[in-house]
Amino acid sequence: MNEKKTNRSLRFWLTAAVIGGVYAALTIAAAPISYGWLQVRISEALTVLPYFTPAAIPGLFIGCFISNMVISPFSVDFVVGSLATLLAALLSYWIRKRMWLVPLPPVLINAVAIGAMIWILSGPHTTLTLLMYMGSIGAGQALSCYALGMPLMLYLKRHRGIFGIGSPPGGDNMKQ
Repeated sequence: MNEKKTNRSLRFWLTAAVIGGVYAALTIAAAPISYGWLQVRISEALTVLPYFTPAAIPGLFIGCFISNMVISPFSVDFVVGSLATLLAALLSYWIRKRMWLVPLPPVLINAVAIGAMIWILSGPHTTLTLLMYMGSIGAGQALSCYALGMPLMLYLKRHRGIFGIGSPPGGDNMKQ
């Protein structure tokens, strides 16, 4: 393996580790509002990072797994929450050419997956409570991903050279 390829791989995994660490730290620091049927995970603002780098995909997954392992009241959240975050990050990366849609996968996937998980584990098991859990998780996600994540994305896009996280897809000619 040549040195350039090794450096790129090292940079990828270091970036993923930093993103994961920041995600876990933010989630744990804001634990009272990060869990439960009514939650706003400040760390979910970071789910816009796949727009800039694919290293955010494993970083978000690992950060979510660590924070769920430390704080979550539901052990199944280690798997469900982490896989929901992984799927959302993959989809956000896949649609990254549509900047305003990048925060949407974390909102929708978490609303369904986490809302359903809480409904199954907590009850009461009525359609109304399922919709209530999904709606409250979706609202919290929308707040985190759009009200916090979108300004973060716009800031990083403007100042991407400072952070060294790469150029957005399509350069400055991207569809928005």
